[in-house]
Amino acid sequence: MLMNVNSVKTKIKIRVNKKSKPKFAVPNLGAPNRKRVQDRWRKQRGVDNKLRMGKKFHGYKPKIGYKNSDADRYRRARDGLLEVVVHNEKELYALKGRNDVAVRFFHALSSRKKAALTSVAKSNGIRLA
Repeated sequence: MLMNVNSVKTKIKIRVNKKSKPKFAVPNLGAPNRKRVQDRWRKQRGVDNKLRMGKKFHGYKPKIGYKNSDADRYRRARDGLLEVVVHNEKELYALKGRNDVAVRFFHALSSRKKAALTSVAKSNGIRLA
């Protein structure tokens, strides 16, 4: 069986070494007198707060050391593609010809605009996230 070499697309696989980070505990989450405390990190500001003072037995705080390297930031771990947020057609055309990029549309775009950008991306061979 003969295959045309030009018809086969080569898939780029970039190795991404993302750091593992702990789950940052949210103090007072689920306490009966604090029902409105959301499940997200809140910096501790209490005078005697053990987490703010950095006591080991009270868990982890977000620090700059958990940041990934510049080469790995904004890359997807599964295939190593760089995710780029696109707002309009001009930004989409700027990514034409790059095969190390996956495009994600801005969250506030209308469905009509997303459909138009999707057709432009498919016609130009741009990968969508």
